Amino acid sequence: MSLTLTPNISDPDGFYAELIGSQRELSEDDALRMNARLVLLLANHIGDRTVLSEAIRLARAPGG
Repeated sequence: MSLTLTPNISDPDGFYAELIGSQRELSEDDALRMNARLVLLLANHIGDRTVLSEAIRLARAPGG
């Protein structure tokens, strides 16, 4: 499996609005904790260490 980099979310605007809305009433610390939990839940769902490592590398890249 390789990391999908092409748009792959149905209703991306709706997803973004849901993601932002889910943090609306949270403090900055609580929003950071929620994001960390979300990352771990999605990483567990993906499961493939190669894909996860590639995602980490791309996320850390300048401008990524």
